[in-house]
Amino acid sequence: MATPETDIQLYLVTDEAACLGRDLLWVVEEAVQGGVTMVQLREKTLSTRAFIDRAKRLKAILEPYNVPLIINDRVDVALAANADGVHVGQNDMPFELLNQMLPPEKIIGISVENDRDVIEAEEWDISYLGVSPLFETPTKTDTQKPWGLDGLRGISTQSKHPLIAIGGINLTNAGAAMQNGATGIAVVSAICSATSPYEAAFRLKSMILAAKEPNHTS
Repeated sequence: MATPETDIQLYLVTDEAACLGRDLLWVVEEAVQGGVTMVQLREKTLSTRAFIDRAKRLKAILEPYNVPLIINDRVDVALAANADGVHVGQNDMPFELLNQMLPPEKIIGISVENDRDVIEAEEWDISYLGVSPLFETPTKTDTQKPWGLDGLRGISTQSKHPLIAIGGINLTNAGAAMQNGATGIAVVSAICSATSPYEAAFRLKSMILAAKEPNHTS
């Protein structure tokens, strides 16, 4: 189950509150036009029916851009909306069960919050690891101690999986994350709350591409 590296360079995780009253679907499309390569729909308050409806509408927007849609936690919603994959924490659902429920072509992302999570995930055929949180972030407060750049670099030396760094990432530190082992970065407020989601995504994507240049120096 492989995910092309280009798909996970700039990963947008949605947060309706962070969109500051603007339509979430508009924010996402602006961000995709600016350079976002993967989108995770995260909803904690919608009913199942409303979640599925929003997922279907978002998938219809993303398909022309060939941008994969990932659903946070809810395998049932992912299947009902024919999303491209799911992202779960290791405490949400056993991987073996998740793997049985999803067709083999679907993307599976797993969060890792400690060393034990990283070691356990080495046994699994997954698409990427979400290194969470990389830095302190107000968006998600129920996580463990941030990994920091040293932790990210350590994971990159022991894990076979692509690494998506998430948590407190913005224009000031995205390049450092890429230079310390991340395959891609995931952001929430850095795009959702930006005055121009398009411009924010464009600048982040440019930073990612610059950091991946072979002769790049920090």
